[in-house]
Amino acid sequence: MRKLIIILSFLLTLSAQGQEFNIKNTRAGIFSLGARTSLGLVNDGKWQKTAFGTGGQFRIRFSDKVSTDWFLDYLTADLDNYAWRTDYHIGWNVVYYLSKNPDPVVQPYILAGHCFEYLKFTDNADAKNYAERWSASVQGGAGVQFNITPRFDVSVVAQYMMHLGTKITPSHVDNVTTFTKSKGYGIQDHVLLHISLNYKIADLW
Repeated sequence: MRKLIIILSFLLTLSAQGQEFNIKNTRAGIFSLGARTSLGLVNDGKWQKTAFGTGGQFRIRFSDKVSTDWFLDYLTADLDNYAWRTDYHIGWNVVYYLSKNPDPVVQPYILAGHCFEYLKFTDNADAKNYAERWSASVQGGAGVQFNITPRFDVSVVAQYMMHLGTKITPSHVDNVTTFTKSKGYGIQDHVLLHISLNYKIADLW
């Protein structure tokens, strides 16, 4: 949270110094950089606890209605004080704005995309005792972009993610932590909530 506050202060300072943003033709080509904080909500309490994390993203807009988000997230969660989990998400979303006005103060949108996930479980008592896996996912959701200034916006997003990969099941019996990986592939799903702070850098074309 402290890092997010620092980034917010920095972006607000930049925004105050450069309110004007010249658009060449349409909003196609607008490039933004941003930081985000995330909350991962999951269905299977044993497999994954609620995770918290931070990340970054950049945006490239292709028209007044269509944009893209390219993101990297790092999330962590504690498993009942015997192990911890780290998640890395790297992926992209296509964003479709729902409002007729291309730049309203409040701008709702829907999104859909794809990401890769690296997941690792680690024993609190022994860092050499761990299990890891890669998975691929698809996601869809909705968000609202608040255009604070011509250059600066804050976005709030909820998206449902479905990961295809092996499942890791942690257990802790008689003070011994074990991680069991499934033999086949399966689907694990969760909801990811995040707030992002974005600053328009340039209109590329």
